[in-house]
Amino acid sequence: MDKQWRNFTHSDHCVDFVLAYDKDDKPEHAEKRKEFEKNLEAVGLILEKEESQRIHFVKIHVPREVLCQYAEILKLRLPIRYDEPMSESSNVFYSTINKVLDCLNVRLDPQIFPPKQYKLTAEFNREKNYLFDVDSPDFFNEAVRITVASYILEREKFGNDDQDKGIHRLISEDVYKAAYPLHDGDLHESDSKRSLLLHHWAQISKWVKYQPIDDIKEYFGVKFALYFTWLGFYTHMLIPAALVGVLCLIYAATTVNSDALCDDICNLDIVMCPRCDKVCDYWKLSDGCMYSRIQHFVDNPATIFFAIFMSFWSILYLELWKRYSAEITHRWGLTGFDLEAEPPRPEYLIRLADAKKRKLNVITNLDEPAVSFWKVRLPSLILSFAVALMWVFIALSVVFGVVMYRMSLITSEVLYDDKTSYRIYVLPITAAIINLVCINILNIVYRKLATWLTEMELQRTQTEYDDSLALKIYMFQFVNYYSSIFYIAFLKGQFIGYPAKYNRVFGVRQEECNPGGCLMELTIQLAIIMVGNQALNAVIEIGVPVLLKIYTSARITVGIKKESTQEEVIISCNQWTEDYKLSDMQSLNLFSEYLEMVLQYGFVTIFVTAFPLAPLFALINNILEMRLDAKKFIKYYRRPVPQRVKDIGVWYPIMAIIGRISVVSNAFIIAFSSHFIPKLVYMMEVSPDGTDDGFLEFSLAYFDVHDFAQGTAPQNSTYDVSFCRYAEYRNPPNVTGGLVKYKRPLIYWHILAARLAFVVAYQNVVSFVVTAVEWTIPDVPRKLNDQIKREAYKTNETIIKHERERARLRPRRNKNRDSILSRETMYYDANGGFHSDLANTSSPQAAQHDVGNS
Repeated sequence: MDKQWRNFTHSDHCVDFVLAYDKDDKPEHAEKRKEFEKNLEAVGLILEKEESQRIHFVKIHVPREVLCQYAEILKLRLPIRYDEPMSESSNVFYSTINKVLDCLNVRLDPQIFPPKQYKLTAEFNREKNYLFDVDSPDFFNEAVRITVASYILEREKFGNDDQDKGIHRLISEDVYKAAYPLHDGDLHESDSKRSLLLHHWAQISKWVKYQPIDDIKEYFGVKFALYFTWLGFYTHMLIPAALVGVLCLIYAATTVNSDALCDDICNLDIVMCPRCDKVCDYWKLSDGCMYSRIQHFVDNPATIFFAIFMSFWSILYLELWKRYSAEITHRWGLTGFDLEAEPPRPEYLIRLADAKKRKLNVITNLDEPAVSFWKVRLPSLILSFAVALMWVFIALSVVFGVVMYRMSLITSEVLYDDKTSYRIYVLPITAAIINLVCINILNIVYRKLATWLTEMELQRTQTEYDDSLALKIYMFQFVNYYSSIFYIAFLKGQFIGYPAKYNRVFGVRQEECNPGGCLMELTIQLAIIMVGNQALNAVIEIGVPVLLKIYTSARITVGIKKESTQEEVIISCNQWTEDYKLSDMQSLNLFSEYLEMVLQYGFVTIFVTAFPLAPLFALINNILEMRLDAKKFIKYYRRPVPQRVKDIGVWYPIMAIIGRISVVSNAFIIAFSSHFIPKLVYMMEVSPDGTDDGFLEFSLAYFDVHDFAQGTAPQNSTYDVSFCRYAEYRNPPNVTGGLVKYKRPLIYWHILAARLAFVVAYQNVVSFVVTAVEWTIPDVPRKLNDQIKREAYKTNETIIKHERERARLRPRRNKNRDSILSRETMYYDANGGFHSDLANTSSPQAAQHDVGNS
């Protein structure tokens, strides 16, 4: 696509923004467009219409004068003139890593993505234009031009009402079909930035290469670039976690055949008590032989080490990200960026247009409408909390429904006609799939509701709005995704009672864990929800934009009119027409990407004990996700409006909280869901030789079959037994010495005390390490801190230098002017006092000429 097809038809003005509307529109819509476009021209924008197609386009160009004016209003930091070359701070840790990775050919090709020279920036101010090279054609880059155009479009009026303001309102009323900046050329143009990013970044084959984050920032803006920077950093940090997880799995594979517990389950002739009332028969423990072998992969000493490793990994990951993001945001000129300097959302100003209460923004020194806490903030917060709480209970009720489904299947006689152990896997797999479907249905409904609630809160800036929405949705997603997993990890099989007195829910027996524990079932649940959700998201993220593009091209007529001339046919092939066919870049697009990754981070950290392969699956997913996201945004979505952000927002504190939760979660999973603590107590207090030989017999209690409650014993049993076994620590039926049968023995309380002691010790050790790491590793590297101070000093020095020069020249100009006026005054006095008439003359010669004429 030729460059002229991204410019005005009758001039060389570049197109900074495009508005699209239907030519067969309502008359009242045409009036609103006319008023809106008149106001746009009034503020200095240059417009040109393209009306050769069914969809008409308004092309917008922002002149340099308008760019200067609004760059100051928006407080944009732009490069300043500075003779001394500035060097970026280099972190020793990353420098070492970069030297190692250089050997692996992961660097970007400097011919395709030339390294960006670091430039010193300052907040733009027209009074200090000597600091900036405003006359340079590249001073205002595309991102700045788009930002300014979008800012004006969001705030110009189209009617008499104060709320008749902004392009978003016009689009919602269908006055315009779309408003968007243009992509930088066609996908097949070899010299366009869009094509370079598509072919050298957004390809799976480039997965081993670094990301061109500076070029991403120039094209998509800081907000998108910071997302891809964070995703790349997180993915790199997953590499050591994935390697350790694989090593733990290899250890499990080499020890599975020598594990005493697995051997006892497979070889001992132990008859277990029925899993349900009446219809279920006794069963052989050896039927679960394969299950116990598989469970060994997630319940062995290596997984304990892995849990501790991941706790420290999450701490290090968060601390290193803070340091790395400080360097990146400084490179992009966002050091010291304050949310109060961010302009208010147009929706915020529209809804508060009639507000009587005003307040002065101490950062921008502008008068802004103020939101009443008691009349607006508090009621909206109460409503949000109440609705969120209601949906949390709905999510929990879904989990309860899935649990009841599992319980009812257990009592189904048909399920147990097959004597094989396939049922051990079928039941948790089907339950997990049902749970995954319910999770995604609830997500769709709640997201719309959360968006409405956030609108009610009247958040001032887009960043505050995004953070509030993210917090609401994540809190619900946390319950929605993790509640079933928490149930299996901490509740299932813990309070079932014993065969003579089972604890029941609505008359139905609770689920029991297998003698090997619930850890394998927890792994199945984790794998299906985590991997299944990621696969589903990948299909949706790529499939939906592709289908929408096909649909738009086929169903929405943007083609040439039948009566078009050959010249109009050529005109119709342009960038704004091609971009109109793409999907609109909604504000929630990037939010969804963050949400998906942070949920994944929860799976990787909170439940890693039960699923050591979680980091590996996350690593593989993220390698694909990074390039697929890039391809999606470049190829199938319109170009977004660049946004300034200083960090990844509320997602960092959410991940920090997840890190704390993961410490507690893994401590409890190790203590209560694995055999680690019971085995330890057995070897220290019970085992005669200090080994775990005989642990299975120790962990299974005896039950006299004559003690079944009436109507619960197996009917038509094929077993002739007097005793059956169940997984509990209880006294046997023939206990002596004054002890009560089926009551908890002393060893049970020893095990419980050991479990609780382990949880406390684990958390204290990790907390100590967290404190040590936070104290040892500062959030901002020392070299970067020094560089920030030096840059501030140099900027002030440059300002003072130029101000002194201006002050020195100013008296000289004033002196020259006073000298001229003095000579003119004396001349006038000598020639008859024509002061009032001769005061406007520019020289004595002119005055003499006027005297002669008089």
